[in-house]
Amino acid sequence: MSSSTESSPKSALEKVVYDDKVVRAFLWATMIWGVIGMLAGVVLALQIAWFPANQTEFFTFGRLRPLHTNAVIFAFAGNAIFTAVYYSTQRLMKTRMFNDMLSWVHFVGWQLIIVSAAITLPLGITQSREYAELEWPIDIAITVIWVVFAVNFFGTLIKRREKHIYVAIWFYIASIVTVAVLHIFNNLVVPVGLFKSYSAFAGVQDALIQWWYGHNAVAFFLTTPFLGLMYYFLPKAAERPVFSYKLSIVHFWSLVFIYIWAGPHHLHYTALPEWASTMGMVFSIMLWMPSWGGMINGLFTLRGAWHKLRDDPVLKFFVVGITFYGMSTFEGPMLSVKMVNSLSHYTDWTIAHVHSGALGWNGFMTFGMIYWLLPRLWDGEYNKKLANWHFWLGTVGILLYVIAMYSAGVTQGLMWRAFDETGRLMYPDFMETVIQLMPMYWVRVLGGLLYLSGVLLSIYNIVHTMKGGARPDTEVQVPSPTWRKKKDRGEDGSVGGRKTYDEALFGLDKIVGDGWHRALEGWPMVFTALTTGAVLIGGAVEIIPMVMVDSNVPRIKTVTPYTPLELEGRDIYVSEGCYNCHSQMVRPMLHEVERYGEYSKPGEFVYDHPFQWGSKRTGPDLHRVGGKYPHLWHVRHMENPRSTTPNSIMPPYAWLLEKELDLSNTQAKLEAQMMLGVPYTPAQADNALQSAQDQAKAIADEVAAQGGPQGLENKQIVALVAYLQRLGVDIKKTATEEK
Repeated sequence: MSSSTESSPKSALEKVVYDDKVVRAFLWATMIWGVIGMLAGVVLALQIAWFPANQTEFFTFGRLRPLHTNAVIFAFAGNAIFTAVYYSTQRLMKTRMFNDMLSWVHFVGWQLIIVSAAITLPLGITQSREYAELEWPIDIAITVIWVVFAVNFFGTLIKRREKHIYVAIWFYIASIVTVAVLHIFNNLVVPVGLFKSYSAFAGVQDALIQWWYGHNAVAFFLTTPFLGLMYYFLPKAAERPVFSYKLSIVHFWSLVFIYIWAGPHHLHYTALPEWASTMGMVFSIMLWMPSWGGMINGLFTLRGAWHKLRDDPVLKFFVVGITFYGMSTFEGPMLSVKMVNSLSHYTDWTIAHVHSGALGWNGFMTFGMIYWLLPRLWDGEYNKKLANWHFWLGTVGILLYVIAMYSAGVTQGLMWRAFDETGRLMYPDFMETVIQLMPMYWVRVLGGLLYLSGVLLSIYNIVHTMKGGARPDTEVQVPSPTWRKKKDRGEDGSVGGRKTYDEALFGLDKIVGDGWHRALEGWPMVFTALTTGAVLIGGAVEIIPMVMVDSNVPRIKTVTPYTPLELEGRDIYVSEGCYNCHSQMVRPMLHEVERYGEYSKPGEFVYDHPFQWGSKRTGPDLHRVGGKYPHLWHVRHMENPRSTTPNSIMPPYAWLLEKELDLSNTQAKLEAQMMLGVPYTPAQADNALQSAQDQAKAIADEVAAQGGPQGLENKQIVALVAYLQRLGVDIKKTATEEK
């Protein structure tokens, strides 16, 4: 019976119907959220260049910025990833997705998560953790939906009809398992009600874990899945096989192992121990090699297909996208070098770097994929002339954006560190630098508008293509079973009947034998376990010593927990997104010490849940601002920044002088902090309300005595003033005691 079945061509084929409906849904979600996310980006650029664009408390730069990053990363890029995964996995595995219901639960659940982010972030509900701002109920929802996605994906691998998993699947596996680990570990919190929580880690430890997550969210959400996209859709569009199978092996394993170590390079010259940041730098530099291996594999896949570039918008998007990947993955290791980082960190140079990757690599790879998919998912042809217009608008827009921000970043770094011939800061007033940057900020607005215009043009093109109606789900006849019983390599040294270029490329045929890896590709679960192990090693080596060894964060006896009112003020600071524009980290550099005061010590942050070091200085550092100005100055500054700082681009926060200060959860907040090891006593928690009211009254009375408005003791502004006046003063106590 078995032998007769195998010998009959008719009985050896099975009909498979792929689920294209969910692919179309994710594709549309990609474009819709792309427009929203990029529109928010243009608004933010305008708010920096023209402060009156900050309208109402819900649409200030501090609240919109995390909305923009979440919309572009998790809504636009996220839905693009799912479009690629659902389309390519079915075809590579020659089977429909594991479960249709799970596919649609994933789609609907992910969109609801994005909507919840769009609602909560403008309301000031945030953890203030970069790329992980969403509060704990939404984080739980993300976990559930990600598990749904993982079950659907790995279930598809188990029921596959193709034994060996293709390179795109390798990168999808790495993305799914690593994002799960990153998300869970980075979002360990103690909740205080439905819309508030405190990070389980504090200060230096929290910073390390956040940037272990933040850097690797870029790695395993914005890089590895898009490499999977590249390895599937680029050969399809070019009608050429992938340049080198062996190079893809080296590319994959070295990338997933090395990437996870690189996060600490975001914290050079901060209070992070030197060994950790140095380790991050070393692995970041190593990361350049596998990253460019991927770029070479992508660009060389186009060998013999370059003539198609003139007429094929898809290949144009792919070529520029891969080129931006190469540029970004060269620049990233360069920025991790401490000498370069000392100039670039906290400047717009980092903004240029991030956007060259997001707009160039992620954006253009997404658009190339979408244009390739349109005639395969809908019964129509897209307008190539409009697609070419989209390409050129996007390309010019990116170039204007990043050139302006590179110029702004270098200008900032050089002006901040400049000394005159007398040994004094050449530009002691922070605003002198800001004024110099304004023309560059307007160029950024123009670049963003051009890029957004291209996206809007593509929306029109998609709608035009849809007029032909959706194609029926793809139906194919596939062999059953398809397990190969012989090696793919032919006698001539070719793979799948074609000659490879591995022999000519770095002698990879001698370095990497494909027999063992070919076998591994037939065991997806073993492959997944090995990938997970490769990822976990680096994270464990970096994080465990920092979390488990207390001596890595020496204590300072004068550093005490925040008072109840200061804690409330800190929560307001977080809610308003002040960390998006202000750092709280004075680096041990002469120009920073001269400008801001004593450099920051690790022990100063032991009660900061979460840390507030920031990653960009649109405004000055605030770690030593405590006691620098009278209370009234802060009140006037928040009410109208230009009243105290001429030419300031900071939005006004006048509502803080009008909104009531809610102290109903103050006791619960102290009790949550006690659970995290902050040394409050039960008596302090019980007396939290009265303590906060007494301190608020004292500050309000002092503001009134200085000639300011009266009756502020029940307003949010007094809590924020209390927090700002506390920043950096503990170390001053130490200096006083030593004297």
